Amino acid sequence: MDEIPASHPRYKSLVIREKMKEYALEGIVAMEGLIAHGRGEAFDYIFGEKTLPSALAAEKVAIAYLLNAKNPVISVNGNVAALAHTEIVEFSRITGIKVEINLFHRSEERIKKIQKLLENDGLKKVYGLSDAAEIPFIESKRRFADREGIYSADVVFIPLEDGDRAQALKKMGKIVISIDLNPFSRTTLSSDVSIVDELTRAINNLTNLYNDMKNMDKEELKEMIKGFNNAENRKQIVYYICKKFDEWNGRDYPY
Repeated sequence: MDEIPASHPRYKSLVIREKMKEYALEGIVAMEGLIAHGRGEAFDYIFGEKTLPSALAAEKVAIAYLLNAKNPVISVNGNVAALAHTEIVEFSRITGIKVEINLFHRSEERIKKIQKLLENDGLKKVYGLSDAAEIPFIESKRRFADREGIYSADVVFIPLEDGDRAQALKKMGKIVISIDLNPFSRTTLSSDVSIVDELTRAINNLTNLYNDMKNMDKEELKEMIKGFNNAENRKQIVYYICKKFDEWNGRDYPY
């Protein structure tokens, strides 16, 4: 990592790549997770590696849902743990949201490694250590859930999620909040609130927004939720992509 000059215009992205590689070698990130990370990074390059206004709007509504939730849970997989374990634990600390480990490439060894990572950051209780409950409508190992966590949650916050489980959670009647840089993924299309932003930026934004919004009136929060149109918000992301391509081609935005 020392050989990456801090002056490099994409320094943070390159540092994150190194971090992902190290966690993959440690067994926390599945090798397949590196492919998923690269796919998201390609979209972030288009976004200029910054939070777009539509993403910030979705993040505000996400906080409104979390403040109104009775049993909110955030789902952590290998990529999430590698990229933002410290930020996730801090977010959990200030919000009281439960943290549950849920893995596609599930093994006791990976679960224990991620558990240790979270606990070393100060997380008092980690959910998802057993397979006591199963999410219906899904066959992969991501069907396993903690009965006190995701299985009984009313709001599930799923960063970097698999589309099939996002759809399964929706079929269970849960409110689903996602973070996914791909605006066309099944996860993004299935969610009630689709945050199209890079994970660490999004979690930092959410932490700041929670501190700003935690004393808001419940009715005001409900109005914020009611006034949010997720499909229209996603459309703004697509418009941005089209505009960016036209700018790169030296043409005016045609829409």
